[in-house]
Amino acid sequence: MNEGRLSNWRLLLYAGPAVPIAALGVPISVFLPQFYAGEMGLGLATVGTIFLICRLWDVVTDPVMGFLSDKYPSRWGRRRHWIALSVPILMLSAYMVFLPSKPVTPYYLAGWMIFLYIGWTMLTISHMSWGAELDRDYNERSRIQGFREGAQIAGVPIVLVLVALVQIYLSTPDTVDADRVNSIGWFVIVMLPIAVFFAVTITPERNIKLPGVLSVKQMLEPLLRNAPLRRVTAADFASGVSGASLGSLFVYIVEYDWRLKEYIPLLLLLYFTAGVLFVPVVVRLARALGKHRAAVASGTFNACLVPLVFLIPDGNIWIAGGMLFFLGVNAGAMNLLYRSIMADIGDLDEIETGERRTGLFYSLLTLTQKTGAAIAVGVVFWLLALVGFDPQGDNPPEVVNRLSYIFVGIPMLANASVAFLMWGFPIDEKKQKEMRKILEERYLEEVESAQRPIP
Repeated sequence: MNEGRLSNWRLLLYAGPAVPIAALGVPISVFLPQFYAGEMGLGLATVGTIFLICRLWDVVTDPVMGFLSDKYPSRWGRRRHWIALSVPILMLSAYMVFLPSKPVTPYYLAGWMIFLYIGWTMLTISHMSWGAELDRDYNERSRIQGFREGAQIAGVPIVLVLVALVQIYLSTPDTVDADRVNSIGWFVIVMLPIAVFFAVTITPERNIKLPGVLSVKQMLEPLLRNAPLRRVTAADFASGVSGASLGSLFVYIVEYDWRLKEYIPLLLLLYFTAGVLFVPVVVRLARALGKHRAAVASGTFNACLVPLVFLIPDGNIWIAGGMLFFLGVNAGAMNLLYRSIMADIGDLDEIETGERRTGLFYSLLTLTQKTGAAIAVGVVFWLLALVGFDPQGDNPPEVVNRLSYIFVGIPMLANASVAFLMWGFPIDEKKQKEMRKILEERYLEEVESAQRPIP
């Protein structure tokens, strides 16, 4: 680009808001439902229903926020004012959700969760779109998104270390559940405004012309016509189901089945640390096998490995820690592979339609994963209520066994579905190179006809 390549330090500042946002992601799926179902006394079925409704609300607000972000720029540009506006919304809602005072009602939780998701969507959609617009170069976009994804992955271990320190040095057995949730809330409240301030004041926006806002029909048309897109979004939905079911049951399985409640932050830290460390391995595997074959291998790996948790003895932190680390080596694989494959699908669509609609495709990918996660949390908590699980009581062995079957069964089936859906995927490396050649020839023709360099 003629405006110059952004330096690493500017991209680090751009990526900064992803750290506190990642801190929101873990408790909402792992700690928060259990906290409200148990400590706050709302019950499993009620909390499951609330989180299902709120996540589906989040699915609806994504395209709305995309529309607003595209249509209403400011003198700052298209994205940064929306990111700044999200900060007070997130700070207030994080305080109300993560630091509640008893008693709370279902309406309190639902109302503040919806408000939290509005701020979260406002920030994340604008932040991702801003990154996609920082450069037009194909490889440079990968570098920019790499900084953002790296910050998001790093945010999880950072907040888990904080939770572990609070649990070790400040908590008592009676306050540990509340202290975990409270510490995450304070982390978001303190870090978010600092990270956003440096991001929006140091990193510029590019002056580029974007396509017009699409209608609902135009948004749904690619799903109806594009077979590779349907397969990837279906696989992403299944991955969302798997991840959310594991996350929402993790605290319960560790406490009631493995009898390792005091080690919950450590076990999560091991899981996500392995995910960070093995991202380069996943990248190499994708290059060696092809991205869709790597996705098949990843789904097969998860489907086969999750049942091994039945072998973890009560109270054995060494075996549990080793199992969580081993399971975590695949933690970042699916998101990385789907997003890389989606770029290839965008190339195919551009050849067929003459339009570059990668942003639309990525929004569909976000929608399918969130929908899968929303359904999973609701179904999992309904099932727990159905089998008689008590989040604050002494559950008999037969109920704990049912908890284990749910913990293993849903992700095992979901990951087997991923492997099935991605088997024989039609776009491999050879096909992608052919598509890039066609597109590059088109770009050269456009440049020559315009008699000017690509801006």
